[in-house]
Amino acid sequence: MTDRQNSTYPHPRTCPLQPPREYASLRAEQPVGQVTLASGRTAWLLTRHEHIRQLLASPHASSNLADPGYPLHFDAPPEVMEQLRPVMLAMDPPVHTAQRKMVIPEFTAKRVLRLRPRIEEIVDECLSAMLAAEGPVDLVEALALPVPSLVISELLGVPYDDRAFFQDRTRKLVSVDVDPQERNSAHQELHEYFAGLVAAQEENPGDDLLGRLVVRNRETGTFDRAELIGMANVLLVGGFETTANMISLGVVGLLENPDQLARLKADPELAPQAVDELLRYFSIADQVTSRVMTADIEIGGVLIRAGEGVIGLSASGNHDEAVYADPERLDFERGGRHHLAFGHGIHQCIGQNLAKLELEVVFNALLARIPGLKLAAPVSELPFKDSMGVYGLHKLPVTC
Repeated sequence: MTDRQNSTYPHPRTCPLQPPREYASLRAEQPVGQVTLASGRTAWLLTRHEHIRQLLASPHASSNLADPGYPLHFDAPPEVMEQLRPVMLAMDPPVHTAQRKMVIPEFTAKRVLRLRPRIEEIVDECLSAMLAAEGPVDLVEALALPVPSLVISELLGVPYDDRAFFQDRTRKLVSVDVDPQERNSAHQELHEYFAGLVAAQEENPGDDLLGRLVVRNRETGTFDRAELIGMANVLLVGGFETTANMISLGVVGLLENPDQLARLKADPELAPQAVDELLRYFSIADQVTSRVMTADIEIGGVLIRAGEGVIGLSASGNHDEAVYADPERLDFERGGRHHLAFGHGIHQCIGQNLAKLELEVVFNALLARIPGLKLAAPVSELPFKDSMGVYGLHKLPVTC
C-alpha cells in the first residue's frame, strides 16, 4: 500500500520537449499517491499507463465538475460553473451518452476527410504568407493559431464576415500578451456569439455541424439551448488550443530530431504514424483525465474511496517504460497508437480524427513547401507555456 503523504501539484516542465522530471520517479516509487492542489483540495495522482486506463474505463469515475470532490485546481466563481454545467465534458451517463451519440457522426473518419481539401487550402494560404515575410516568422501566429481557428470556423458554420472577430477572440484566449480581464471578456464574447449562432441555426439550420445538430435535436430533444451553446464552446476549446499547441511543439520536435525529420520528408505517407508518435511524445493536455469517484475502487493496490478526486497524468502514462521502450526517444516506427493523448474510455476525445488530419496536412505541407525551415532561437530560449497541464509555446520564431 502506498502511504498518504501529500505533495503539491502540478509539477512544472523544465523543458518543452519532456514531461516534468518528477513523473519518472513517481512511476517507479509512488505510482498512486495523493497531492494537494492550488485550490486546497486533495487528489490521487496516477502516473502509470495501466492505472490511467483503468481509471478512465471505470463506470464509477465521474466527470461532474460540481462534485465537491472533483479535483479542481481553482475554485471557480458560480457564474463560470454555471456555464460549465451544460458542457458534455462535465457530464456522466446517461446524459453524456445521448449527447455524444448525437455528435459522433460529425467526427467519423469518413466525414472528416471531406474537410481535407479546405484544410489544405487554409494551410497553403498560411504557408504562402510565411514565405512572403521578411526575416524570422513567428510560426505560432502565422500557422499554429490560424489553421485550427479557421478549421473550427468551417466546422461550426461561422459566417465568413464573422471570421475576423472569431479569430481575434480565439487568439486572445491563449495569448500570453493579453490582459487577464481582456481574456475573460473574449471568453464571454465568444459565449454570447455562440448563443447568437445557435439561435440563428434554430431559425434557419445550415449544412454544418451546429445546423445538423439543431435538426437532429428537434427529433430527439437531447439538447437544450444552453447545452448546444456549451457544445460549441467545447468544440472550440477542444479543437483549437490543443491543436495549435501540437502544431508548434510538433515542429520543434521534428526540427530537434533530424533523423525522424528526414524520414518524414522522404516518405510523406509516414505522416499518420509520425502524428501519433508526436502526440504520445508531447501529450500536451495532461489533465483531461481528472475524475471524482462515485464508488470505492482499488488501483495499483491502493484503495481510492468514493468522493475522492483522481488525476491521471497522460504525459506520464505516455512515457511509461513498461509500455514504451526508451520513451524519451521520438521514433516514428514505434507504432504506439495506444497512447493517452486523446484520453480513453467514454470521454475519449471525439475530435481526434479531425486533429490528426490537421496535423498530417500541416506537417507534410510545411516540409514540402519550406524544406529548409529552421528554428531562429535555441529551444532553451523559446517562451514555453505550462497552464495547469496544457502545454505549448507562446512564440516560435523560425526562418524560412
